Amino acid sequence: MSGKKNGTVVTEFILMAPLLWAELQMGLFFVFLVLYLITIGGNLGMIVLIQSDCRLQTSMYFFLSHLSFLDICYSSVIVPQLLETLGTDKMVITFEHCTTQFFFFTLCASTECFLSAVMAYDLYVTVCTPLLYATAMPPQTRLRLVARAYGGSNHMDFFFCDLPPLLKLACSETRPRERVIYLLAFLVITTSVSVIFISYLFIIQAVLKICSAGGKAKPFSTCASHITAVALFLGTLIFIYLKGNMGKSLGEDNIASVFYTVVIPLLNPMVSSLRNKEVKEALKRVLNRVKVSQVE
Repeated sequence: MSGKKNGTVVTEFILMAPLLWAELQMGLFFVFLVLYLITIGGNLGMIVLIQSDCRLQTSMYFFLSHLSFLDICYSSVIVPQLLETLGTDKMVITFEHCTTQFFFFTLCASTECFLSAVMAYDLYVTVCTPLLYATAMPPQTRLRLVARAYGGSNHMDFFFCDLPPLLKLACSETRPRERVIYLLAFLVITTSVSVIFISYLFIIQAVLKICSAGGKAKPFSTCASHITAVALFLGTLIFIYLKGNMGKSLGEDNIASVFYTVVIPLLNPMVSSLRNKEVKEALKRVLNRVKVSQVE
């Protein structure tokens, strides 16, 4: 967003949000640092666990490993720069850094939306056509689905480069740009939500046909984990990008952005995976192998 403001070329932005937290700055630095380390450790551990256990070599865990990878990227695009700002009082971010951060943030967010839809479709195939699952979801299909998911003033009152604060800085009329942003966000979010919604309609229909209570419990438990993660992530994006007053309530947007860039990547391994019995058993097997190797 390089441009002229009062005859001056804007080459950098100043992140003003940390000034609001000045009294808590060092405390917040350590809080965000701990959350970031847990996020990286939890998601990286999930990837290693899935790759190292042959019983988890199914499409569901294949997609979960990519979700963990995205959460690592997602968090790493934002949090290190936030830690630098809090730890060194360096609130200036260059135009090049800002655009790079925004590009990768948008790429990760869009990819996670589409990956959530892919995971819902995978659950549909698992629950509704279990006998045809190996045919419907071979390794080549998994790779294609993941590849398609990936193919998707200068004082800024925010803690990273995002659309609402950037629009607020613009001196020109922003409504045409906002309409384009709303349209793109609407297409990405509604496409993902539509696939998820239709998949779950078929899943619910299939589960209701199961006679035994035990037979209904397992698919509902798996789906509950996925839909919780999706609701947290997409719900926050909808609040920020589709609420109709983009850039006008940056205090609320700051809180929401901290939630989906810091908290959600931390929660996803627990919500999507650690509640799963198979993952817990795989973790126990890995820990037992570690204990045995230490004894030997």
